[in-house]
Amino acid sequence: MDTACPIAESHPLHRLFRGLTESTFMTDLGIGDPSLVGYVSQLLARFVSSQNVWQVRDGRGRRVGRVAEMLAEAEAAPSDERRRECLRHVGDFTLFWTGVYPEALPKLQAAPLADSLISYQEQGKRSYYRASTLGPSELGGVFRRLSEEFELCAFGLSRVRQEWERLEAAHPQPRRMLA
Repeated sequence: MDTACPIAESHPLHRLFRGLTESTFMTDLGIGDPSLVGYVSQLLARFVSSQNVWQVRDGRGRRVGRVAEMLAEAEAAPSDERRRECLRHVGDFTLFWTGVYPEALPKLQAAPLADSLISYQEQGKRSYYRASTLGPSELGGVFRRLSEEFELCAFGLSRVRQEWERLEAAHPQPRRMLA
């Protein structure tokens, strides 16, 4: 599973996410942990591409689009590395939707889908925790902190969204005329 960010760190959008995340997390939440803030801003930049939002694939290469299916992929993973990546993605996926687009949760969790029985918050916390325990990883501490502070980070992401929407409203782009 490729977790690379398609947007270079020097790209203005990446810098915008980093600045908004740093400001919001430090000022509004009192979180000054550079590793955590960096991870969350990278998550926003990574998820600009919908391919990264839906990056988990099953054994046949088909896209896995539900949290319950992603968890099944994690359980069936042949290695701790693959299991950690699947669990990381469940954490990222649930944090993103819970924090940035909570209005989409009813559709993502609609019955009769298995996700209707899942709390995105609880699964996100549990998945980040489990990812933190699977072998040595440079992100183990960040995953543990995301597990412990999931609700606060989701709230922070909602504030980041409010800020980018405020910026967008203050600096509207001219509409392009269709040819």
